[in-house]
Amino acid sequence: MSSVMRKTSLVVQLAALVCLGLGCASAPSRPSAQASLTGQQTSVESQGLTEATLRFGAQLESAGPGMVERADYELVSEGKVLKKGSAKLETALQPGAATEVSFQEKAAYVQSPEDLARLSAQGGTVLLALRGVLVVRSGDSEQQVPFAASRAVRVPRLPTVVVEELDGARYSAEEVQLNLRLGIRNPNPFPLKLDGLTWQVAVAGKALDSGTLAQADSVDASATGVYPVEVAVTKDSWGPEVKSLISRGILPYGVTGELTGPLMRVPYSLTGEVKLNVSR
Repeated sequence: MSSVMRKTSLVVQLAALVCLGLGCASAPSRPSAQASLTGQQTSVESQGLTEATLRFGAQLESAGPGMVERADYELVSEGKVLKKGSAKLETALQPGAATEVSFQEKAAYVQSPEDLARLSAQGGTVLLALRGVLVVRSGDSEQQVPFAASRAVRVPRLPTVVVEELDGARYSAEEVQLNLRLGIRNPNPFPLKLDGLTWQVAVAGKALDSGTLAQADSVDASATGVYPVEVAVTKDSWGPEVKSLISRGILPYGVTGELTGPLMRVPYSLTGEVKLNVSR
């Protein structure tokens, strides 16, 4: 045996002894087959005035077996990252067949009352998206499959407060009952959650009564919630000149207050005149 062959043999034997004594890490195996994304979409599961729930769905194909372990993602609105997360999927890939995976995330896409007012005035739509990577494992190998899918939704719009109905019943020369029905119009295609509606009624410039309605209530999508208010115009509530006021047959009125909800503050001021009827 030549000296070169003897040296080579000694090197191989020495390397083997080192591995036995210290342990040698093997190189990571290459994936037998790469997974690929064949379809993806983002849908809106639910939407509110300030938040939305999105669902991401995708189809993957792979020539070999594997496991879609999780999705590492971001929820984005108008290019801004609102929330980051990781969704456990644990979905097996069947070789040669399309495999579907999905997850959903809920986040606030409105950050402040000012943001809500801006979007309402802006109108149109706002783009919501889920993006990130699907982590696929095959044996000891790991593959990250990028994804990104968006969906345009109508911007949230602030509600309005209106006088739906008003009548004045004259019970005597010194007593009138105002029956007022305040309406909260929800222009959105989703229910509107409310904290409350404050009101203060004035007649001919004098404040008569006040209160709060619609506490912890909601108004259906594209609907109007109606709330009754009753105010008595008498000598005690308005003043000693109430008889002269009532004799005119028409009362000027004003209603002011504020509608509140999650990140929502809508002040209102309504004025008009009511023709008095004779109560039976």
